[in-house]
Amino acid sequence: MRRAVPFVLAPVLAPVLALALAGCSLAPKYVREARPVPDSWPVGDAYLARTEAALPVVSYREVFTDARLQALVGQALANNSDLRVAAANLAAARARVDVQRGAQLPQVGVGAGATRRSTEAGGPVTAWTASGGISAFELDLFGRLANATRAEQETALASEASARTVRLGLVADLANAWADHAADAELLRIAQQTAVAARRSVALNRALLRGGVAARSDVGQAEQVLATAEADLAAQTTALAQDRNLVELLVGAPVDPALLPGDLASVGASVRSVPAGTSSDVLLRRPDVIAAEYRLRAANADVGVARAELFPRLSLTALVGLAANSFEGLFKPGALTSTLGGNAGYALFSGGSARANVRVSQAQRETALATWEKAVQTAFREVADALARQGTMADELAAVERRTAAAADTALLVEARYRGGVASSLESLDAQRSLYTAQRAEVASRLASVRSRITLYRVLGGDQLAPGTP
Repeated sequence: MRRAVPFVLAPVLAPVLALALAGCSLAPKYVREARPVPDSWPVGDAYLARTEAALPVVSYREVFTDARLQALVGQALANNSDLRVAAANLAAARARVDVQRGAQLPQVGVGAGATRRSTEAGGPVTAWTASGGISAFELDLFGRLANATRAEQETALASEASARTVRLGLVADLANAWADHAADAELLRIAQQTAVAARRSVALNRALLRGGVAARSDVGQAEQVLATAEADLAAQTTALAQDRNLVELLVGAPVDPALLPGDLASVGASVRSVPAGTSSDVLLRRPDVIAAEYRLRAANADVGVARAELFPRLSLTALVGLAANSFEGLFKPGALTSTLGGNAGYALFSGGSARANVRVSQAQRETALATWEKAVQTAFREVADALARQGTMADELAAVERRTAAAADTALLVEARYRGGVASSLESLDAQRSLYTAQRAEVASRLASVRSRITLYRVLGGDQLAPGTP
C-alpha cells in the first residue's frame, strides 16, 4: 500500500508541472539602451594619448605597490564597518531571491492525527488519519512569480555591484588619506625648517636694531615670517594627527606608525596610473553603472509582475491520505483517499488599482532608465576630468619644481648678500617668504599628482574583486 501514494500523485502532478512550464511572461523584453555618451574619450592638449584597447581588470595591489599601504588595505577589507554593512546587505539580498524562488515551487506537507469522540449510543470511537499533499500551488501562467523572482535576482546583483562600489571607494579613500599623511608630514618639516630660519633672522635683526644698524620695521617683518611659520607648524601638527585618525577610521583598527609614510617621494613612486583605454565602453564595467543597470532590469521585471496582476490567479490543491477508525486500519485496503481541487480568483472591480500599479511600475522603470543614463554620463565626466588632470600634471609639476629651485637659489644668494651688507633686510625676508610659498606649492602639486592617479583608479572602476577579498 505504501507504493500507491506516488501512483495516485502522478496524475495530479503531471498537469501541474505542465501548466507551470507553459507559463508566459508579461514583462517587456529587456534591451540594453544605447550609451548616452560618446564612444571615445575627449582628445586635445589637456589629454594624454591612450593606446590600450580596453580597461584591464586590476587589483589594488597592482596600482598601490607600497607594502605598507597594501597591509593597511588588507586590514581595512577585514575590519571596515561600511564594508561589513555592504556584505550583510548582499547576503540579505541573495536570501530574498531564495525566498521568492520558493513561491514558484509546490509546497508539499504531511500530517497525521487522531480524533477520539464519544456518542450516547455507543462507546468512544477513535479516528486515525495520515495525509500528504500540495496546498494552494499557484500556476504561474502569466509569469507573475517568475518575474518577481527575476526582479529579486537583479536586485541582488545590484547589491553585489554596490558592495564592490563600497570596496572600491574604501581602497581609494584609504590611499588618499595615506598620501595626505605624507604631504602633511612634509609640510610640517618645511614649517619647522622655516621657523628655525625665521628665529635666526629675528635674532639677527634684533641685534642689529640694538646696534643701531637695522630699523624696527625690519624686526617686525622678521617676526611676521616667524609667526606665519609657527602658525603653520601648529596647523600641520593638527593635520598630521587628523590624518592618522582618518586612516584608523578607514582601517577599523589602530594603525602601526611604521605603516604611515613620511615623504611624498616614496608615495608618488608607489602609485601607478590605471590605463583608461580608448573606448568609453569601459564605463559599463564600473560597479555603480552595473548596479544601475541591474536596478533597471529589476524594474523591467516588476512591470511584468504588475501586468500579471490584471489576470486571474489559478491554484491547485492535491491531497492524498489514509483514514480509518483504528490505527491498524490505516494499512488495510480501502483506507486510501485522494482529493484534487482547483481555484480561480479574479477581482471584477478594484477601483482601477491593478492598472494603476502597472502605470506605477512603468514610471519606476523610466526612473531607473534615467538613473542608469545619469550614472553613465557622470562616470564619463569623472573619467574625462581625471584624464584631463593627468594630461597636464607633468607640466605643472615640472613648473613648480623649477619655481622652488629658483626660489631656493634666490634665498641663498640674498641671504649671503644681506649678511655682507649689500642687500636689505626686506629683500632677505621676501626671499624667505617666496621660498616657503614655493615649497608648500610643490608639496600640494605632488600630492595632486598622486591623488589624480588614485582618482583614475576609482572612477574607472577597474578593481572587480568582491567585497572582503584580500
